[in-house]
Formats: sequence, structure tokens, C-alpha cells
Amino acid sequence: MCQYSVEKRDGVVTPWHLVHLGGFAKGGAGAIVTEATAVVAEGRISPQDLGIWTDEQRDAFVPIVDFAHTQGAKIGVQLAHAGRKASTPRTWDPQNGTLSPDDHGWPIVGPSAIAFEGYDVPRELTEGEIDGLVQAFVDAAVRSQQAGFDFVELHAAHGYLIHQFLSPLSNTRTDRFGGSLENRAAFLLAIVRSIRAAVGESFPVLVRFSATDWTEGGWNEHDTATVAAWAQDAGADLFDVSTGGLVAGAKIPVGLNYQVPFSETVRSEGHVETGAVGLIVGARQADDIVTSGQADVVFVGREFLRDPQFALRAAFELGVDLPYFPQQYHRAPFHA
Repeated sequence: MCQYSVEKRDGVVTPWHLVHLGGFAKGGAGAIVTEATAVVAEGRISPQDLGIWTDEQRDAFVPIVDFAHTQGAKIGVQLAHAGRKASTPRTWDPQNGTLSPDDHGWPIVGPSAIAFEGYDVPRELTEGEIDGLVQAFVDAAVRSQQAGFDFVELHAAHGYLIHQFLSPLSNTRTDRFGGSLENRAAFLLAIVRSIRAAVGESFPVLVRFSATDWTEGGWNEHDTATVAAWAQDAGADLFDVSTGGLVAGAKIPVGLNYQVPFSETVRSEGHVETGAVGLIVGARQADDIVTSGQADVVFVGREFLRDPQFALRAAFELGVDLPYFPQQYHRAPFHA
């Protein structure tokens, strides 16, 4: 749920982010994941995105993390690089495509020189640059841990850089990072393995996948299950299963729970723990997904944007007595 709210274009969180993320914490969320947060400046989706490639950015997150903890919530940072989908306008800006330098844009990179529809052609990364980006993810994870975050999530979904490496539609390399499934997964696995070595065994590492490109010949849920199992062996703990984002105009049958079956497939075939996403808008709907074994947790985005108190409302609807209802709101309990 990118906010595109860093007006100074320096990647540093603002009061908006404190209120935005803090609202979820006081609203009863069990865990909060920040928006996509770039590991290098060139990895931002837009110039207004968050980053964690400097110590200044790290330190600015501390008050947000501390506040979340006072409310009993866990909070993690989603580490990202947009690759060929970087350097774009905010979603509400009138222009489309890759920004020019005059509009504060920058040159974009990817696993191969294949453009996302309507965007500039990215420059193909060298093997040395790929190794450098692995280290950038590691450095960002270490900064996240230093800031007090409880976990990190690697954004390997929605057509961003790690997903671009995974899918044969965007990765046509012929070196150790392209070709076979093992090679296309090598970038992700190197990041997971290196982060695990850097942060220790007790710090959770999540991975967000797009389980399908919704396009013939693309990445699919069976590939996702296989790579999730490899990532678990490399040190990842939980897999947040979304879909799409790599190919413009893919036909996606959007509706309630439309992505949940992919979570269930990855969970069963990969023998891993998963989170489900996608138009999860009600308490009983969310509860049914978990109790039926389709996922181990649910990740709820848009419904929390509509109602930051969604978790407190859900607890009331499900008859769960939460010990952390904000005392400041005791005159306004949820009731029939």
C-alpha cells in the first residue's frame, strides 16, 4: 500500500507515515508491514517512495517502530527494488511511464533489456551489479533490525526486480542468473541466505511472491511452491502469496478470495507456511481462510486503509476478547 508521500525525495519517513502506520497499530493489527521500501535509491518505484539505504532513513523509522510496540503490535519492513518498474509517477499523477530526469527520474535496470509495457527499456544488470544488489538487501535488512523492526519481508512480487528475475517472461539471461528455474531463483535465494547469515536465526524473514503472471509461458504457482521450499531451506520463514504485476493487461478474474487458492497450493505443494491476500474484507471471511487451512495468516491491505480499526472490529465480530483495546477509546467499544 505505497503512500508516495516523501515530498523531499530523500526516502525518509514523514509524519504521514507515523500516523498512517501508527493507526494500524492502535487499531489492533497483529503485525504491520510497511510499504515497499527501497534498498537503493534507484530501486524506488517513484521519487516519493521510502528507502532504507542510509542510516538517516533507518533512524527516522525508530519512532514509528517504538509506537507500534507500545500498542502491542509487531512491525516489519518490506524491502524492495522496483527494477524495470522504477522511476515512475505516483499513481494519482497525470503522466504515465518512466519519468525523465527533468521530472526527477533516473535510468532503470532489470535482469534483461525487456521493457514493461509503456515504460523505458531497462539496462541489463551485470553479474557484479547483481551481487552488489544482494549486499544492498542485506545491508537494508541489518538496518531494519537495528531500527527495532521485528521482521523483514522481501518483495518478490508484482513485477518488481526479484519477480523479474523469477519469471521467464522478463528474464532471458544465459548466465548463472537465467535459464533454468534454479538459475532464475538464484538472486532471491542469495538474498535470503545472506540476510539469514547477517541477522541471525531468530529474526523472521518473509517473502512476498506473485504466484502467477496470469500469462501463458510465465511464472506459475507450481514454480512458486518449488522456489518457496528452496527459500525456506535458505532461511525464509513465511510466504505472502499474491499474484500478477509482471505483465500489463493480463486477464485476472478479480473477486473475493481470488488469490487465496494460490496460497493454498504453495502451502501444500511447497510444505511451507503462507499468508493469503486479495479482497479479504470481512472478519469471518478472513477467519475461514485460516481455519480451513488455506493459509496460516491473512494479510489485509485495502480494508485497513478503509478502516484502520479493522482488527478491533473483527475481534468483536468473532467474539474474541482482545486485551490491548486502546484504553483511550474505552467509551467507544464495538457492540451490536
